[in-house]
Amino acid sequence: MEWLNYHHLLYFWVVAREGSIARACEELYLTQPTISAQLRALERSLGEQLFTRVGRNLVLTEVGRVVFRYADEIFSLGRELTDTLKGRSRGRPVRFLVGVVDVLPKLIAYRLLEPALRLADPIHIVCREDKADRLLADLAVHELDLVLTDAPIGPTIKVRAFNHLLGECGVTIFGTAELAAVYRQDFPRSLNGAPLLLPADNTMSRRSLEQWFAAEDIHPLNAGEFEDSALLNEFGQSGVGLFPAPSVIETEIQQRYGVQLVGRLENVRERFYAISVERKLKHPAVVAISEAARQKLFG
Repeated sequence: MEWLNYHHLLYFWVVAREGSIARACEELYLTQPTISAQLRALERSLGEQLFTRVGRNLVLTEVGRVVFRYADEIFSLGRELTDTLKGRSRGRPVRFLVGVVDVLPKLIAYRLLEPALRLADPIHIVCREDKADRLLADLAVHELDLVLTDAPIGPTIKVRAFNHLLGECGVTIFGTAELAAVYRQDFPRSLNGAPLLLPADNTMSRRSLEQWFAAEDIHPLNAGEFEDSALLNEFGQSGVGLFPAPSVIETEIQQRYGVQLVGRLENVRERFYAISVERKLKHPAVVAISEAARQKLFG
């Protein structure tokens, strides 16, 4: 069995945290040659380069960032263990790093993440919003605990991760009171020629809508396309056109934007996924999100 030298790991952790060997020497009360030798020994044992030099600074490599995250957790837990045994629990919040795909409606993202805030142990949420491929790349190197998205990870993405379906729902069409009064009649045939604000064409929501329109021979007027769902909703609130949103947030959409329900498209399905590097979910925040989504939000 190979054992990790935790002294070497500690020196690495301090250097990575401080950003230089010189500052690490001041904290550890060790000489620069000693720390440099320990870092080289750690790299040899791991078979990986952990730092690269940029000018006078040391910068973590991709592998170095992974090792630092583990080291940070190891030594943080060590401090917590010492404090607990001494009868002074730190109550340190569990750090939860989550990526939210930029096309995911903000109200859905909040509803999915909110159960993590109600755990008995405090959770410190760090949210990042970006394109799916970049978030999945960060997930692969353990810079994220979870990615929330509207589509499962596909075979072209070379990341070892697992899809966890959180739930699905239909799509509701909304509009101002004036537009709703006109297009509520004979819905959904009334959508033929109706001004409709649409999600961007690179989204699963857009593709699902277009497939349904084609199958039903309905041709709405494209009144605008938006990558940001919140911006789409703002334009819908102003009366530029009707607009779709997941049925599971119907109430929130009506209350927040003062719009009315025109009709529901139950056969147009929106699905929401949590993607993790774990086949079996273990992080307490991820477990809470998954259970609440399946039992309450989409149940």
